[in-house]
Amino acid sequence: MDRQELQYWVAFGRVPQFGRARIALLEGHFGKLEDAWRAGASDLQAAGISGSALSALLTARDGITPQSELERMESLGVQALTWHDDAYPACLKEIYDRPPVLYVRGNLTAVDAWSVAVVGTRRATVYGRQAAEELSEALARNRITVVSGLARGIDSIAHKAALKTGGRTIAALACGLDMVYPPENLRLAQEVMESGALVSDYPVGTQPRSEFFPRRNRIMVGLSLGVLVVEADIKSGALITARQALDENREVFAVPGSIFSPTCRGTNWLLQAGQAKLVTRIEDVLEELNLTMATHQMEAKEVLPADHTEASVLRMLSQEPIHIDEVLRGSGLEISTVSSALAMLELKGMARQVGNMNYVRAR
Repeated sequence: MDRQELQYWVAFGRVPQFGRARIALLEGHFGKLEDAWRAGASDLQAAGISGSALSALLTARDGITPQSELERMESLGVQALTWHDDAYPACLKEIYDRPPVLYVRGNLTAVDAWSVAVVGTRRATVYGRQAAEELSEALARNRITVVSGLARGIDSIAHKAALKTGGRTIAALACGLDMVYPPENLRLAQEVMESGALVSDYPVGTQPRSEFFPRRNRIMVGLSLGVLVVEADIKSGALITARQALDENREVFAVPGSIFSPTCRGTNWLLQAGQAKLVTRIEDVLEELNLTMATHQMEAKEVLPADHTEASVLRMLSQEPIHIDEVLRGSGLEISTVSSALAMLELKGMARQVGNMNYVRAR
């Protein structure tokens, strides 16, 4: 998306009550958000915007300069991806409440199509810490991106374990990406950003609030093929994430725990209710998500394209960076097919993303 239009998407991100549904209404009526931003009250009402939402927009416009919002965001090293951008994660587009704008610090790559969220209690036991660490390390060794929420406890353990193994990890935040919560995880956030990405659907400058965390969890679900719960009580954010995953037809996994530990009541309930698959080893996750193929190819050091699609995409790559849009035009394939092929070529070490959805041939 060009910068002229993008600044209005970022500006609408500042307006209360304007999420997926109302942005879709505005796009459907006006075509461009720039036109919606400049529209009068009667035209906005004709588009379906009324009541408190209309008042919020008319009031907010007086204090927001779209160009300044975009420049401020970029000065902080934050990138904005709209749901029209190729770099916007394909899995995230599939969820019902997909964010119109995803803010990113770091890099999202095609490899992140193979992601698993690891969540759990902030008060992890020795057993929970060990389980989260070993399973997250195993995911990273198998080239699976570890997604979590940068919170204390299981989340932090999962991120650190992925980083320790040299893997990729993504942290979804419940605040603007110009800050870190909890503040003691500032260094961890920087390491995550260097080896993956920080993401949020809240604009820069947004302070964390308790009601933001459950909504943040849907981002973790949307980025992942499945959610692994390691220690959680019945009333916990991790259980909210598990329910959201089930609503989005994502797989849910749970590590069984002690019947005497409050931190295991939630995970044990998920298993007892048949809402999660029991995990005692990483193969339980990989096999259920059909991710063993990529792992076996890496272990066998497979260096040949697996099929005509991979070969066609590989022929488009050279030592000079080429954008995914050019690969699409040159190959004549669908975006989902090209993204999947590029991800597999990256897993095999045959292609590499060098930033902003540009790829080079690695071998």
